[in-house]
Amino acid sequence: MKRLICCLLLLVWLDSTAVKGQVVDTDQPYSYEMLKDDIIKLHQTYKNEIEVKKIGTSHFGRGIYAVKLGSGSRNIVIIGTHHGREWMTSMLVMKKLEMYADAYHKREDVGGIPTDILNDVSIWFIPMLNPDGVTIQQHDVHLFPEKHQKRLVRMNNGSRHFERWKANGLGVDLNRQYPAGWKDLKRKPNRPSYKFYKGKKPVQAAEVKALIEFIRKINPEIAAAYHSAGQEIFWSYYNGKNTKRDKKIAVKISNLTGYKLAKPPKQATGGGFTDWFITEFHRPALTIEISPLVGEKSPPLSVFAEEWNRNQFVGLTLANEAKNLSHN
Repeated sequence: MKRLICCLLLLVWLDSTAVKGQVVDTDQPYSYEMLKDDIIKLHQTYKNEIEVKKIGTSHFGRGIYAVKLGSGSRNIVIIGTHHGREWMTSMLVMKKLEMYADAYHKREDVGGIPTDILNDVSIWFIPMLNPDGVTIQQHDVHLFPEKHQKRLVRMNNGSRHFERWKANGLGVDLNRQYPAGWKDLKRKPNRPSYKFYKGKKPVQAAEVKALIEFIRKINPEIAAAYHSAGQEIFWSYYNGKNTKRDKKIAVKISNLTGYKLAKPPKQATGGGFTDWFITEFHRPALTIEISPLVGEKSPPLSVFAEEWNRNQFVGLTLANEAKNLSHN
């Protein structure tokens, strides 16, 4: 009997450590519901290390969450899933949060970087900016009002297959909504669509409005927004005095991930998050495109392992850079 009890206790302990070690499931498409559950589990496990804030809601009432890791007075921010079909970036951001939180709790290094950097620079993770778009792309349109389901089909050019969906729930492309070069963006499509519609005005989308307000509150030293696909890093929007500084950081992340650096265009189109961040704060911002090109769909789960290996140390590397970033 005692032996049986000991075995049962061992199984319980092993089960609890397994949950602690691996909350984020990377073996299936990452949904909004999974995100909420994982944030709760991680907060319960690392309640002394992380702080959770709901910074806003999507048009259809889904929460937009920010999770702070660390006690540092300076901040960086890492954002996933501006676009519905890019939910793998949410998975990546959440996996980073889990690994860093566990190492910070245990006072361990990650990739040779001491996690006590988080005592100086906190990382804010915003894993899923576009939960409505993710829900649509994963074919859960039945979760929207019936009348709106018909609108979604029209925005999708009559198709009931939503694998290519990028926009938010109202057919607005969130990464064409920021007030930096917005007027110069093409007007086509000129109505709500599954991709590229820039809206009637900048900061029209509830998701973008919530993010901008939050970013202004936390005043980050560095911002990184994950997208897919292309395995490329965009880092410049303007020809200013900080170009050398920003490129130096971008080169470090390029060397870390193996992604190529995009060449700054002579005339940037703008409208994106990093365009706005660089313009408003005059600090480094990166758009990091994970995964090989896959066309108008989400990257297959088979590429995640490689993309994780390339990106797992990016957050702490940027925190380390932010510690020594001087204000201009």
